[in-house]
Amino acid sequence: MASTSFSCSVNQGFNFEKDSQEVVGHLTSLKIGGKEFAKDIEVMDPTAIKDNTKIKVVGVLSGIFWNGGYADPLSFNCQVSTTNKQDSVVLQHSDLSDTNVEYGYVVYDYDPVEKVYYKAFHNDTTDLKGLVEKSGGELSLGIEMDQSLEVVSPKNYGLYVGIMPQEEAQTIHYGVSNTGKFTKAWGVTVAA
Repeated sequence: MASTSFSCSVNQGFNFEKDSQEVVGHLTSLKIGGKEFAKDIEVMDPTAIKDNTKIKVVGVLSGIFWNGGYADPLSFNCQVSTTNKQDSVVLQHSDLSDTNVEYGYVVYDYDPVEKVYYKAFHNDTTDLKGLVEKSGGELSLGIEMDQSLEVVSPKNYGLYVGIMPQEEAQTIHYGVSNTGKFTKAWGVTVAA
């Protein structure tokens, strides 16, 4: 199974420069258990730079990894606001018996032929459903207590989460250029 890994520019994610062509990613939504994380970071939509369109996201991705198998987890590293850091700390130190996750993400890459950004790896319009990954008995969920210094304003903190698919077939979308697109399945439907 082919794995997928993107290293995203945090600096470009926060301070988008039209003449730079680095990979950028956003965590567009995140809900863990009953806790919905705030979409409180305003960033540029790379696919709408001519219109100067801004969007609100939960976090700016620094990296994303998927081994490519139906049952393999998706792992995210991203930078979140002070509010989302505080919510993450409370979540980690509470009884996290409900590990359900609903989330959305998008990674943008630059097409040098068409000279535009395109969606390279994303969930399209339907949020994905998963569970916080368990590794060695521990949940794969962590937040940095110290402020990240890669981008100092706005204050942001590193969040890590690994997410296993729920027992239903879902779709992950890929793009290899502005026009070249395909999908892969994530999760397996289990009959009740």
